[in-house]
Amino acid sequence: MGWNSWNFFEARVSEQVIIDMADAMASNGMKDAGYRYLVIDDHWVAGRDKHNNLFPDPVRFPHGMKYLADYVHAKGLKLGIYSDAAMLTCGGVTGSYNFEEQDARTFAAWGIDFLKYDYCNAPEDVATAFSRYARMGDALKKCGRPIVYSICEWGQRKPWLWAKAAGGHLWRTTWDSRDVWESHDSNLTGIMEIFHQQEYLASYAGPGGWNDPDLLMVGLYGKGASSSVDGRFKGCTAAEYRTHFALWSMLAAPLMVNMDLKHITPDVLQLITNKELIAINQDALGKQATTVLKRNDLQVLLKPLENKAFAVCVFNRSSNGQAFEIDLKKDLDLWQPFNISEVWSGKPVKALKGQLGAHDCVVYLLKAGQK
Repeated sequence: MGWNSWNFFEARVSEQVIIDMADAMASNGMKDAGYRYLVIDDHWVAGRDKHNNLFPDPVRFPHGMKYLADYVHAKGLKLGIYSDAAMLTCGGVTGSYNFEEQDARTFAAWGIDFLKYDYCNAPEDVATAFSRYARMGDALKKCGRPIVYSICEWGQRKPWLWAKAAGGHLWRTTWDSRDVWESHDSNLTGIMEIFHQQEYLASYAGPGGWNDPDLLMVGLYGKGASSSVDGRFKGCTAAEYRTHFALWSMLAAPLMVNMDLKHITPDVLQLITNKELIAINQDALGKQATTVLKRNDLQVLLKPLENKAFAVCVFNRSSNGQAFEIDLKKDLDLWQPFNISEVWSGKPVKALKGQLGAHDCVVYLLKAGQK
């Protein structure tokens, strides 16, 4: 759980931006809700020095990365960074290919806690991708500091089959997410296009390795340059962001926002700090939800939780409102008695039924007990 600089700040990422985001995360309730990582994405690198050590842009990061990591750690948070398994990153700055061990030691010396490792400007075949990712994975294991390893080759070589063997802790499953409910474009993936690609990957996720369907678009409202593609996508509705966050929680996905935390709206903050949804996402059983029912334009996801509990998400794929009623036994094959609560309100309910607006959802928590 955390924040990434990409969609909102992109090449404008700087020391001051990270300080501002750390201050906001530590004070606005996000840290208390479980958010920890602040990840600096592409464009931070200025090059290599005479000893081939990476160094950051001296204008945007005047005090260096160790200073920034110390600041973030003092807030009780963690700092992440970005590199690429090639000579150049996606943004055209220096990557880590052939310098894996040296860069891993550099990251460790700076106090880095998370590495997002991209795959631009690299060969397309699976064997080369595995080899390059494994080289960095081995380097991180030897660097002397625990660093979360995020493999980002966009799901094009089925990383769920090999990323864990390469040392990865999470792996991207799709192209970059765009700030739109549905893009109808296979190269510019909207929330629904990405969601569809997760439905058959549940068996690959669990403690020790996670499917990563990319950053949350929640709260951007069309302001992210890459996520909005030069203004083509204008952002989502509040209901669509609500469903987006709920679905990613059900999928046991990383919850990484990338909006400007200094100007987060109260409704978005309330959504991304919802304790019940975060508990569902972070449940120790580590199960990814699966689709158990499709009826008209309604889709129902079921996520097993520890202590024989379940989370159920009912969402409306239609652009029109819909009534729903879900029978636990007939529709979900759940026969034991449950105490049921609805996560938006936190209130107990007797049954899974109600009315959903366009693209909206409802999530229920089912705990073993008496009806």
